[in-house]
Amino acid sequence: MTKKTGNLILIGMIAGAIAGVLGGLYIGDFFLNIKFIGTIFLNALKMVVVPLIVASMIVGVTSLGNISKLGKTTGKTLLYYLVTTGFSVIIGLILVNIIKPGIGVESFGAYVPEIVAESQQKTLIDVIVGLIPSNIIEAAAEGGVLPLIVFSLLFGGVLTTIGEKGKPVIAFFEGLNAAIMKLVTIIIYFAPIGVMALIGGIVAENRGSVNELVSGLAFYTLTVIIGLLVHALIILPIILHIFTGRKPVDYFLGMGQALATAFTTASSSATLPITMECTEINNKVDPKASSFVLPLGATINMDGTALYEAVAALFIAQIYGIDLSVGSQIVIFLTATLASIGAAGIPHAGTVTMVFVLTAVGLPLEGIGLIWAIDWFLDRCRTTVNVWGDSVGAAVIEKTKEFRS
Repeated sequence: MTKKTGNLILIGMIAGAIAGVLGGLYIGDFFLNIKFIGTIFLNALKMVVVPLIVASMIVGVTSLGNISKLGKTTGKTLLYYLVTTGFSVIIGLILVNIIKPGIGVESFGAYVPEIVAESQQKTLIDVIVGLIPSNIIEAAAEGGVLPLIVFSLLFGGVLTTIGEKGKPVIAFFEGLNAAIMKLVTIIIYFAPIGVMALIGGIVAENRGSVNELVSGLAFYTLTVIIGLLVHALIILPIILHIFTGRKPVDYFLGMGQALATAFTTASSSATLPITMECTEINNKVDPKASSFVLPLGATINMDGTALYEAVAALFIAQIYGIDLSVGSQIVIFLTATLASIGAAGIPHAGTVTMVFVLTAVGLPLEGIGLIWAIDWFLDRCRTTVNVWGDSVGAAVIEKTKEFRS
């Protein structure tokens, strides 16, 4: 895809998003009827996620050349993710303590959403055990991205150790990766109409939550958005410029299609194909780095989600009149950082993992119901920041000596 074509598609996606918002507000019934078009677009993206993750991760691992580089690169990638996620949580905690969005807000709508109730019994131990599935095909069918990544890392690492016998297998996955990326390019051509239908349908379905946003959740929403903007427009660009020398504005514009898709789908996993396309084609990041870093990031790098969980936890505490000590807020910092790593790259995943955060400091899970009305919007905002953080990570890890050599 040429740069000109990519820019035209991006403009089309922005226009589609604006048309979807306005249409969802004023002719909602029409957009509810055409939402299936957006669902088809979203399904097309999800369709290529599993083969893309497996192929790109294996290609990325085998491109490192030897197993020792794999360990070092994985360690540096995880360190980057932990550091940036930690920064985002600190920003969230500072802002929520300054703005205090929950003070004076009534505890309306307190209940445990169904998606949260279904996951209450799940612990961090369960997440760890789930990294090694008993059936990799079943894990793929159920959308278990993290087990696929673990398998691909191990499989790719083994391929680098068996010499000539491994070369035909590596060549197969290189061809598969190229074919999937070509398929992604084709899907992107339909993005403007897909975005319009998705956004329009979502806005039409959630028109009723606008009053709740304005009345009780305005300062909470503002706190989250300010935090996300500080992290996305200040912290991550500084990291990008210091470690890569790139111009953050140019890099940001190059990721435009991926960021628009992230906002539309609220899923970093569904956005992954376009994230890789933009990172490699528009921003010229080495495919060896992007194919290794981005699939991993789509699953465990959740800067926006971690910030949101920290703000939400203190917001809920403020509503209930619970004064959390510095020690409790440190616990929130740790659990929000770690829980975000276990969050799946799917809509509302951050709300599900918030169970860990609230439980750790003894806050009522019913508090999640207080913020559920606006979660559909904030989910899209935090997913966009997650994807932006992934793309910055690819550029940073590209500059490590393992890839330079």
